[in-house]
Amino acid sequence: MSNKVNNSRPIGIFDSGVGGLTVLKSIKEILPNENLIYFGDTARNPYGPRSKSTIEKYSEDICNFLMSFDVKFIVIACNTASSFAIDFLQKQFPDTPIMGVIVPGVQAAIESTKNDKIGVIGTVGTIQSGAYTKRLKNINNKIVSFSQSCPLFVPVIEEAWMEHKITPMIIEEYLVDIKNSDIDTLILGCTHYPIIKKQIQDFVGNSINLVDSADTTAMSLKNELSKLNIENSEDKNSGNIRFYVSNEPERFKLTGEHLFKHEINNVQLVVW
Repeated sequence: MSNKVNNSRPIGIFDSGVGGLTVLKSIKEILPNENLIYFGDTARNPYGPRSKSTIEKYSEDICNFLMSFDVKFIVIACNTASSFAIDFLQKQFPDTPIMGVIVPGVQAAIESTKNDKIGVIGTVGTIQSGAYTKRLKNINNKIVSFSQSCPLFVPVIEEAWMEHKITPMIIEEYLVDIKNSDIDTLILGCTHYPIIKKQIQDFVGNSINLVDSADTTAMSLKNELSKLNIENSEDKNSGNIRFYVSNEPERFKLTGEHLFKHEINNVQLVVW
């Protein structure tokens, strides 16, 4: 098999639902040549309240599905799965490079902060795992972090209630303490949260820099593909995207097009 054929193999990207489309969008913009396969586990969403072993099992199911397409790289576009399952997946699939969204987000936050005070918001699972706070401390032990789980954010976004009157009230309820904690940087520790980034920024104010890992993950992926010499060398903008979900493909299409800002065609249902 030639390098050219090998390098055109797709990249697999997965999330519990539509939130990972924020990562997919950045990857598509930064790596327009790459063929992409996106899987949204809409039947088992949300992942946030679930146990580590359950998330490992769900993530393994999805990776096995993605491996059926001979993917050359897997991106976990889900903070909860990145927190709980990445080490497990890297052991289960040792011949396929796998990256999550936490490390790129942490690196961006550390580069952003001026006062070494960083807030982290995420699902219950992500916050309870301590993945962000541990990684922040490992890189810079002067960092003081403040964490808050926001379990209603994902359902609000999955319902496409971004402009609903209840959304600012939910944001205030969760973020009032973090807003008053003297942080200058806030990590949006769930790939759904950038979808309500404007509403969050409006509440916390412009003195707090919001960090989402979509762009930083895409740049990290670009660097990894280059290091491994597996970038697709086809003509510019030649990459295609295929979408798969485990439930309600029409609903995913409607919500996803609003978030992805592109038409989504041929969403295929996968029944476990």
